[in-house]
Amino acid sequence: MRIGITCYPTYGGSGVVATELGIELAALGHEVHFISYSQPFRLSGRDDGIFYHEVPVSSYPLFEFPPYDLALASRMAEVAELYSLDLLHVHYAIPHSVSALLARQMLATRGRRLPFVTTLHGTDITLVGLDRSYLPITRHAILESDGVTSISQYLRQETITKFDIARPIQTIPNFVNCDVYMPINEDAQRNQARKRFAMAGEALLIHLSNFRLVKRVPDVIRIFAGIARQIPAQLVLIGDGPDRSAAEWLVHDLGIQCQVHFLGKQERVHELLALADLLLMPSELESFGLAALEAMACKVPSIATRVGGVPELIDDGETGLLFPVGDVNAMATAAVALLTDQPRLATMRDAARRTAQKRFCASLVVPQYVKFYEQVLEDQ
Repeated sequence: MRIGITCYPTYGGSGVVATELGIELAALGHEVHFISYSQPFRLSGRDDGIFYHEVPVSSYPLFEFPPYDLALASRMAEVAELYSLDLLHVHYAIPHSVSALLARQMLATRGRRLPFVTTLHGTDITLVGLDRSYLPITRHAILESDGVTSISQYLRQETITKFDIARPIQTIPNFVNCDVYMPINEDAQRNQARKRFAMAGEALLIHLSNFRLVKRVPDVIRIFAGIARQIPAQLVLIGDGPDRSAAEWLVHDLGIQCQVHFLGKQERVHELLALADLLLMPSELESFGLAALEAMACKVPSIATRVGGVPELIDDGETGLLFPVGDVNAMATAAVALLTDQPRLATMRDAARRTAQKRFCASLVVPQYVKFYEQVLEDQ
């Protein structure tokens, strides 16, 4: 198939999943065309069967806010016609579903049918889409989509309830390439690589996010501070965003600068995750928890919050530990208990990897998208 994919090309779960999906689809022999305002973050260097089309946005002085959604719709229709796309797959409902709907209508006037699939990822439904300014158009775009998927059962039910949706929504979970995200099985090799951040005998914790308010990065710092008061430990933070400055100041105020490493955005995340003992994910809300899955594939359990779709991914007590939002003391105490019980930690590490392999590997999930595309096309 020839598939057009649109996503936010930034450092966030929806963009990561969309990009990795395109890479996996291309590896299966499909032709993938990314349509966005800049090249997706994880796409660099992967161009076999993948094409990128930039969306130019007018800076005409009349526009206080450049009309990206209209420019995107025009570019979608143009790329679909020039490259004979079979369908569009848009990630994150606002504004991508609306743009795809416009593109479909534009091509319909010329006698060409262009179906589009919408994948709901989280805050497009739980936050942005519920804003009264966007709720009617979000609901309309979902209802008009030729197919709709969600990344968790939690998000599917939220969409049905909050938007009064009666149409079918298929849950296809996020996924990870288990041949890329994998543990370092040689102890000597792993110990040598860990020296970049931690000395022998120190625990290594990690956090990965876009540093937005919902990720509660200050809680990550406070949890780690509680751990570091009890055992030797180091913390690695991957990513960047609005809350980075607040996190850096909190680290400074707590006097733990020598134990916390801010790495910013990183391309080879899998190599860093494989070094860690635990991932910290104390989010206010996660519709799935992609960072935790990527860590699990690398044999790294999570200390996380019992919110949204996280319990669908993490089995509490088996592949990670779940807590109420904001309970930093309990999370720190549980992390110390786990890090000082090596047999239990090893069992949890093995279970995390096994769960990722059995339920969330790309080789299991991507064919579900292919089958979904085929069903949408058959229904046209």
